[in-house]
Amino acid sequence: MRNNLSFVSLSDPESHQSREADAREAEALDAYSKVVTRVVETVSPSVVRIQTQAGKRNGGSGSGFIFTPDGFVLTNSHVVHGADKIKVWTLDAGEFPAQLIGEDPDTDLALLRVDSPAVRAIQLGDSRRIRVGQLVVAIGNPYGFQYTVTAGVVSALGRSLRSQSGRLIDDVIQTDAALNPGNSGGPLVNASGEVIGVNTATILPAQGLCFAISVNTAKHIASRLMRDGVVRRSYIGVQAQTASINRNIARYHNVDLATGALVLAVEADGPAARAGLLEGDIIAAIENEPVEGVDVLHKLLDDTRINLATGLTILRGQRKLHLQVVPQLRNQA
Repeated sequence: MRNNLSFVSLSDPESHQSREADAREAEALDAYSKVVTRVVETVSPSVVRIQTQAGKRNGGSGSGFIFTPDGFVLTNSHVVHGADKIKVWTLDAGEFPAQLIGEDPDTDLALLRVDSPAVRAIQLGDSRRIRVGQLVVAIGNPYGFQYTVTAGVVSALGRSLRSQSGRLIDDVIQTDAALNPGNSGGPLVNASGEVIGVNTATILPAQGLCFAISVNTAKHIASRLMRDGVVRRSYIGVQAQTASINRNIARYHNVDLATGALVLAVEADGPAARAGLLEGDIIAAIENEPVEGVDVLHKLLDDTRINLATGLTILRGQRKLHLQVVPQLRNQA
């Protein structure tokens, strides 16, 4: 008589798979933590705490970051606006006075300079390379602490945010990296430790709605403030954001661009309206200079364009149009 023996494995396949999944998750979390830690170690020496004084009273406080070896500091305009005295504190060099070089309320950006041989500059990135979902880290000095760190992802691109001057800041980055009021002016950085934005605002009644000004906008504004101390602009009267250009249409019209400046709204009786621009148009070039997005549009609409007839290349549906606009001086806030 033969015995029919059956063997039961002591190893449960489902349990084994579960342990493997747990191990992969732990490995991913460990890698995430290492990235954030490395970024913080790289960036935090360049992040400064800012304290202002107006008259005999203490003013506001916020954050900023050193981005050149000779001590230029970027922060928010609303952090330093109206200040008589400004002091900054760094992790390595301690506290010392700062000079206000200039501010631009339209973009809520300000430029300071500190005189210290111990400053360390942060690396600036390229906001055109940002993708929704990528890891970002926000660093600041809220409420007088040494520095604080929050991490998250890019939630959305191409947002608009109203500055305290009352005008819209275009092409703003939305992130779920939590921001405190004292984080204003601090850097939003990518996994390589490069600045991709300047933290500027959080919507307090909402959850996870935090915003940063794109670093390409910040670089342009900083260069103008270094040169002139103010930012004079021409304007054509449109609200715009960076948007993709249909490949087939771009190829058909021999437009060597992947993105352009999408017109979201046209100011009634403004220069753009008089030139015939419509909502939904994509501005692809100004005087044959490629417009890869709203940052480039703002850069090209400088003070040299004021009252000067200027050619625009427009993509409207499947058509390519050439319009002429006369930009006007944008009133200073």
